[in-house]
Amino acid sequence: MSQQALTQVLRQLPTYRNANVLVNSSTFDDAGVYRLDLSRRSDAKAGRHRLRAGGSAKVRALVQTVDFFTPIVDDPFAYGQIAAANALSDVFAMGGRPITALNLMGFPMNLVSSKTIATILRGGLEKAAEVGCAIIGGHSIRNPEPIYGLAVTGVVDLRNILANENARPGDLLVLTKPLGTGIATTAIKRGLASRALEKKVIALMSQTNSVGADLAEKCLVRAATDVTGFGLLGHLANMCRASKVSAEILADRAPAISDEIFELIKHDCIPGGTRDNMKAARETADLKSTSSVQRVFLADAQTSGGLLLCVPESRLSKVLRVLKKARTPCAAVIGRITRRRKHLICATK
Repeated sequence: MSQQALTQVLRQLPTYRNANVLVNSSTFDDAGVYRLDLSRRSDAKAGRHRLRAGGSAKVRALVQTVDFFTPIVDDPFAYGQIAAANALSDVFAMGGRPITALNLMGFPMNLVSSKTIATILRGGLEKAAEVGCAIIGGHSIRNPEPIYGLAVTGVVDLRNILANENARPGDLLVLTKPLGTGIATTAIKRGLASRALEKKVIALMSQTNSVGADLAEKCLVRAATDVTGFGLLGHLANMCRASKVSAEILADRAPAISDEIFELIKHDCIPGGTRDNMKAARETADLKSTSSVQRVFLADAQTSGGLLLCVPESRLSKVLRVLKKARTPCAAVIGRITRRRKHLICATK
């Protein structure tokens, strides 16, 4: 669903308060967070129990998310790896570490062989094992089109949660993967992508964002989100909205997978999700200083994209060292958080 359509649906749902729910869908974060370790004390004046973290002791919370999609590449093993990396990323983007996952899958059994399904699941299994996450079961249905993904449960120390609402004016915006996967995968489906681009984009989408947990545990990052279906502009807008701030980004500093991405945009190789994101961006972003190609690029719907980090300027050098050690595909400073303005985002060249 587009960001606009999803917002309209969520507005119609009732709100149920639970003191243990620390992060839910109201801030469009990557995953929900539920406090697990609780300390209670009596409060006579209020006549109720208050929940508190309990000093400096480590207090755990569950991080929960779910993600699945239809095939975006032909290779079944790569599809399984990408789908798993994409789902696991939501936990890392919250500063947590995934511990268990459940397979979610649907297939047209008359068209997809059991061997192919097993290969997809093996791709997901190996990617989860890579980050110490155990796949312990799942659920399957018959479906006209293949779908695969994971429901993931992780854990996080309350002090390390990287929620959308924590961004502050002055924070620098750092991106850990180049943009353009939506354009590239559409080109692959249409037979327009070079072999080099196809190989590169599959490798990028298969790479996990485990560095998010590393940065959170070192207390180096204030907020983070992974850049996926709503594109860079959509996910950054959600962060700005939740934190009551705005952002400035420099379009020329946003890295692309390849210069081929821009040529594909010029030839109208643009996925439907990206077009939806461009419509949403008209309400949240000032893009008049950017070119039409840059607007598409910044709104491109990513699959298993990188992390967008809010980094206090004083911690930038330490963050860049951690990213270098983790061998993230890039560590690009693309802008900064500002005080709230008319537009959530202002993009310039």
